[in-house]
Amino acid sequence: MRLSKKCRYALRALIDLSVCSTEEHVVLSTIAERNGISPQYLEQAFAGLRRGGIVKGIKGSQGGYKLNRNPEQITVADILESLDGTYQIEREDMQDDSRGRNISISIQEIVIDRVNRQLDEVLQATTLEELKNRFLDLQETGQDMYYI
Repeated sequence: MRLSKKCRYALRALIDLSVCSTEEHVVLSTIAERNGISPQYLEQAFAGLRRGGIVKGIKGSQGGYKLNRNPEQITVADILESLDGTYQIEREDMQDDSRGRNISISIQEIVIDRVNRQLDEVLQATTLEELKNRFLDLQETGQDMYYI
């Protein structure tokens, strides 16, 4: 499994949105600027997030984006699926002959199925609220500051 750049940028933008937007809509260009992400690229990601029910957008002078649900109700699995579809490792191709098929089943059951179960467990248990809180903790403790 590889976390796409679109998913990484979307996670960054959603953490930003969860911190900066409680009642008001936030303009996408502001999120993009704060996070060093291309606004056009972020717009593509937010189109998937809208379709996935993660965010809602309002057009017009008072427009922008806000979360469609509370951050504690949005899992990382929800976000990744709305952007890239399934995040799981694809099933092992089954071979035609008996020996090849048994090898494929072994790989599927021992490696791929185990990894997918663990991946599900982590991504479905991790919420946007947890990511936001970790970010805020780091901000408070000054973890982003460097001294010479």
